Amino acid sequence: MTSQSLPKDTAFCFDLDGTITQTELLPLIAAEIGLERDMAALTKAAMEGRTAFEPSFRHRCQLLSEIPPDTIRRVISDAPLDPHILGFIHENREDCFILTGNLDIWIAPIIERCGCRAYASEGMYTHGTLELTTILNKAATLRRIAETFDYRRIIAIGDGANDADMLSEATIAIAFGGVHPPAASAIHAADHVVYDGKALCSLLKSL
Repeated sequence: MTSQSLPKDTAFCFDLDGTITQTELLPLIAAEIGLERDMAALTKAAMEGRTAFEPSFRHRCQLLSEIPPDTIRRVISDAPLDPHILGFIHENREDCFILTGNLDIWIAPIIERCGCRAYASEGMYTHGTLELTTILNKAATLRRIAETFDYRRIIAIGDGANDADMLSEATIAIAFGGVHPPAASAIHAADHVVYDGKALCSLLKSL
């Protein structure tokens, strides 16, 4: 086997909302139409696993479906990112991946700021109204990354119940609580639990 065909060492797969971002994005968007509290409650229920992610996400997207996409991108552009995690991604961008249930057409400004590969749910606007076309399966995507890029190991970082399957698939799983406590199912699937971005990046560098 030549050196060029040797497996790469490690991929780092990050959840987006509440992990890279320092806030949940859908409540931030919902504030544009006065639904921030309602959206925060729906998002929290899904994150904690009290409601199933896919039907909850469809419902939340429907509530936001008539907000102009330019407005959403403006809001997303101003979303605060964890500076330590962003710095780690910039230093390791070839081996960092974002796996998010959020919509590709909404999160593009953040992906551009991060500068790494990203996998997201997909949507499109038809006559000014949002149509949700695909919801990302994070666990299947993590497996695809391992196979496509031939990594020896995968380190996954997430905070919500919808991250638990991804964490279970990873070589090393980290439940992150930088914005809110990680879901019980995420903690159960994790090898490590970390509560701030600086500590997370120190751990990633040591693994």
